[in-house]
Amino acid sequence: MRKLKRDPSERAYKRGYMAGVNGKSKSQCPADSPTVKQEWLNGWRDGRQDNWDGYIGVSGVHKIPGITA
Repeated sequence: MRKLKRDPSERAYKRGYMAGVNGKSKSQCPADSPTVKQEWLNGWRDGRQDNWDGYIGVSGVHKIPGITA
């Protein structure tokens, strides 16, 4: 049985978050759709904020979207 595809908005948020945490520029957003692009940018902003707050590397693992304890 095939798995259902993930929600594109959720996936865009996660990828944007990872780009933000890694210090990438927001101009590298790969999305074409306005709604998906907005989710990517929301994730990017959250990722940049976590980067500035020091949640990078091992200290930020608990902040990565999709990882639950």
